[in-house]
Amino acid sequence: MSIETPREVITDPQELLAQMTLEEKLAQIVGFWDKGDGEAVAPLQGEFAEASTFAGATANGLGHVTRVYGTRPVDPIERAQWLWNEQRRVVNETRLGIPMLVHEECLTGLSAWQAATFPTPLAWGASFNAELVEDMGALIGESMRQLGVHQGLAPVLDVIRDPRWGRVEECIAEDPYTVATIATAYVKGLQSQGIHATLKHFVGYSGSQAGRNFAPLHAGPRELADVLLPPFEMAVRDGKARSVMHSYNEIDGVPVAANPELLTGLLRDQWGFDGTVVADYFGVAFLEKLHNVAGNLSQAAKLALEAGVDIELPTGDAYLGPLAAAVRAGDVPIELVDRAVLRALQQKAELGLLGNTFNDEPPSDIDLDSLRHRAVARELAEQSVVLVANNGILPLSPANESDASVGSPRKIALIGPNADRISAMFGCYSFVNHVLSLHEGYEMGIEVPTMREALNQEFADASILYSEGCDIDSDDTSRFAEAVECASDADVAVLVLGDQSALFGRGTVGEGCDRDDLELPGVQRALAERIIATGKPVILVLLTGRPYVVGWALEQAAAVVQGFFPGEEGAAAVAGVLSGRVNPSAKLPVSLPRATGSQPYTYLHPALGGNSDVTSLSSTPAREFGFGLSYTSYEHTVPQVSATTTDQPVTVSVTVRNTGDLSGTEVVQLYARDLVGSVTRPVAQLVGYARVELAPGEQAELTFAVPPTRLSFAGRDLRRIVEPGDFTFWTGTSATPANSVTTVALAGSVHPVRLDDPRITEVTVTR
Repeated sequence: MSIETPREVITDPQELLAQMTLEEKLAQIVGFWDKGDGEAVAPLQGEFAEASTFAGATANGLGHVTRVYGTRPVDPIERAQWLWNEQRRVVNETRLGIPMLVHEECLTGLSAWQAATFPTPLAWGASFNAELVEDMGALIGESMRQLGVHQGLAPVLDVIRDPRWGRVEECIAEDPYTVATIATAYVKGLQSQGIHATLKHFVGYSGSQAGRNFAPLHAGPRELADVLLPPFEMAVRDGKARSVMHSYNEIDGVPVAANPELLTGLLRDQWGFDGTVVADYFGVAFLEKLHNVAGNLSQAAKLALEAGVDIELPTGDAYLGPLAAAVRAGDVPIELVDRAVLRALQQKAELGLLGNTFNDEPPSDIDLDSLRHRAVARELAEQSVVLVANNGILPLSPANESDASVGSPRKIALIGPNADRISAMFGCYSFVNHVLSLHEGYEMGIEVPTMREALNQEFADASILYSEGCDIDSDDTSRFAEAVECASDADVAVLVLGDQSALFGRGTVGEGCDRDDLELPGVQRALAERIIATGKPVILVLLTGRPYVVGWALEQAAAVVQGFFPGEEGAAAVAGVLSGRVNPSAKLPVSLPRATGSQPYTYLHPALGGNSDVTSLSSTPAREFGFGLSYTSYEHTVPQVSATTTDQPVTVSVTVRNTGDLSGTEVVQLYARDLVGSVTRPVAQLVGYARVELAPGEQAELTFAVPPTRLSFAGRDLRRIVEPGDFTFWTGTSATPANSVTTVALAGSVHPVRLDDPRITEVTVTR
C-alpha cells in the first residue's frame, strides 16, 4: 500500500506565478457566475456565454466566484455549506490548490436573502453621519466574513450630476466632499472586518449624457479633477480601499475600461493604489459590443489589460479563450497577463486565501438581521428623513379623546401607492428589489413594516383610513374618488408617493431606469392635487430614489417629508418624524429641482451657472443642497476665521445655539467661496460639516481646521493649487449663501497641493 505524499502548499504569489501554465494564469483573473434563465440582475447578461458547469469552470482554478448568495434566494446556512465544499474541492482537485475569491453586492447591506437591508446611499448623505455609516459598513462586513465572502462591490462614489439618471439612488450626494467622507467611512467599516471594498464606478459614470445609463460623459478635465475624482482619491489614500471597479462610460471618446491614463497613470502611478482593478460586469466585452473600439474579444482583452483592468467580471468571455489565443499568437505580451495575475494572487494572499484548506466548518447558526443590524438601520433611517416643508402642522401628537385638533388627529387618511408597499422602502441593489422580485413564492426573509403598519403603531389611538389612490406609474385614475372620500372623512391626510426601484426599465428609478422628466411618475401629482383640493391638511411623504419637481407641493401641502428609500426600519423612522418622536436632523444631499429643464444643476456652479439678467429662466432649485428643517431652531454666530497663508490650514470657529424648546441635532455646514480665481470658481463650496446635539438653550463652539486641499482647484495647467486672495466663509443650514459671512485674505504664493496633504477638515466641538 502506498501513502500519497502531501502536496506542498505554496503561499508566495511570485512563486505561484512562476509555476503556472497559461490556462492556470487566466483562470485566476476571471470569475464564474452560476445563474439561470430569468435571473437578469446585470446589464445584457444574456448576451454572453460561459462555462456550463461550475466544475468545468474551476478545472484550472478560478479567480472569483460571483454572487454565491446574491443571485437567487438561497438559505444562507445551506449555501455556506455548499461554498465550503466547493472551496475544498478546488483546493484539493486543482494542481496548485488556490481557493476562490467570493464577491457579493453590498450597497445597502449584504445582498442576500434574510440579510439586513439598510437605507440607500442617498440616505447616508442626508444623515451627514460618516461615523454611523462606518458602523453600518462594519456590520455588513461581519456578515460577509461569516459567510465566506471576501470582497464587496461597494460603495458608489459617483457624484450626482443629473437627477434624471436612474442610478442617482445609489449615490451619496451632489457634493464631492460629502461623497468622499461618507464613502471613505463605509470603506473603513467594511474593511475593518477583513472584507475588501470596491470603489465604483471609476470614473464619470454619473455625468452621463442626458441622464442616460452608459451614455458618454461630456466633461472637461477640470470637472473630472475638481468634482468627480476627489471622492475616489480620498477613499484610496485615506480609506486604503483595496479594489476599484472601472465605469462603463467613455470620456472624450475613450472608454474608461481602455484608458491607461486613468486606470494606471492616475490611480496607480500618482495615487499609489496597489490593489486590484475589476471590470464592471461584462465591461471588458463591452469594448467590442457597445463601444466598438475592439474588433473582437481578443482585442478587447488586450485593451483592458493594457489599461490596467486586472480581473474580468463576472465571467471570462474575453480573458479566457480569446486572450489565450491572442497570447499564443503573439498579439498580447505574456507580461500583461502576469501583471494582472500577480495582483490577483497578492489580493488572495492579503485575504488569507493562499494556503487556506477550508478545513474549518461553515457557520451553522448565523443571524444576518440581528438586533445590532436593526438598531443601526433604525438610527440611520431616523437621521436620514428630511423635513422639507412644514407650516406648523408637524409634529402630529398622538390622538386623545379630549383633543380633536389637527395636531392631535383622531382620523388620519393614509393615501398613496407607497403607503402599504414593502418594496417602497428599498433601492435597486437591495435583495428585495434586485433579486427577490424575480422569484415568486418566497417570503421576504426579513421583517419590513410598511408605512401603513408603522402609522398604526405610532398612532395607536387614532383611526387610520387607507386608500391606495393610484399605481406608481400608470394613467389609471379610477381610485381617485375613493381616495378623495378617504381624505374628506379624516382630520389630516398623509399622502405617501414616490418610486418603485428596479432594474432596466422595470421600475421608475434604479439601474437602467432613467427618466425624461422629473415629475412624479404616473398620475401621482394629479392624485395629490385632488387630495389637496379637499381642503384637509395634507402631509406629503416622498419615498424616492431621486429628487423630483415638487415645488408645487411646497406651496400647497401642509408639510413635505422626503425619504430616500430608508430601508427595513424606514417606515418606523418616517412615522417617528410625523409624530415628533424623532426630531428631524437630515439635510438634502441633492438639490430639489424647480424644473426638469433646469437640469443638470449643481449647487457647485460658478456665477454664470446661477440666476442672471441675461436669461428669462431661473436655475434656482426649489430647495438647495443641505436644506432641512427641524422641530427646534438654531442660531449661528458670525464665523471667526484666522488669517493664514495658502499652504496652511484655515481655522474657522462658530458658536451654534439651540434657541428652541426641544432637544435636537444640527448639521453645521461650513462653506467657502474663492472670490477671484484664475479659473471660475463655485459661488459656494462645502469645506466641512459636523453633527452636534444640543439641548434647549445649549450652545457649542465648533472649530474647523480647513486644510489647503479643501480650498484648492485645478488651475489652468490642471495642477491642483491654492491661490492667494480673498475667501469668504459662512455656516448655514444649506448651500444658499448666508447673510453673515467672514472674508479673509490668504497670503503667500500659489501653493501646489501635494498628494500627501490632508484632505479632511477636522472639527472640534467644545461645550
